[in-house]
Amino acid sequence: MSPPPYVLTPGGLKLFVRLTPKASRDKIDGPAPEADGGTVLKASVTTVPEDGKANAALIKMLAKEWRLPKSTFEIVAGATDRRKTLLISGDAADLAQCLDQWMAKRQ
Repeated sequence: MSPPPYVLTPGGLKLFVRLTPKASRDKIDGPAPEADGGTVLKASVTTVPEDGKANAALIKMLAKEWRLPKSTFEIVAGATDRRKTLLISGDAADLAQCLDQWMAKRQ
């Protein structure tokens, strides 16, 4: 089994995402393997990647899907790259359990 697309950190967890902007629809495809052996959460948004609009659309979509406040999400790396690292603030164990359950339903 591949590793999860996140790592636990003090105060939350870091989520690794590969975002495709200007897609035909907003969707979260789920975990996908990377060439370096890691795992990312693959997502697509219809928004264009200018002035942070695609990043904002990603955060809005993830917050709605996981029923978390948008304020708990922060892009800590890759703001202008397809590969992003998001910090989700909160109890790391609870967030990991929430994501694991969500991913289990999607397989």
